[in-house]
Amino acid sequence: MEKQDILKKIETALISVLEHNNFELTDTTTAQDVDGWESVTHMMIINELETTLNIKFKLMDLMNMNSVGDLVRIIQTEL
Repeated sequence: MEKQDILKKIETALISVLEHNNFELTDTTTAQDVDGWESVTHMMIINELETTLNIKFKLMDLMNMNSVGDLVRIIQTEL
């Protein structure tokens, strides 16, 4: 899957969980840059992505995830 396709899946998950699209996703976007992206909603977003992409994130990957770019790279390795 191409990076742009993965970003679209992430954007869709964020919109679904956060119920708004008032953000711009780049490799450097972090949870602090997006209104409502907090610890609980983060896990809901991760769950949404696991279900949508039929993948399972490793705990270590989740702990080392600091930006959307990190999330994209992890998804690419899991697909």
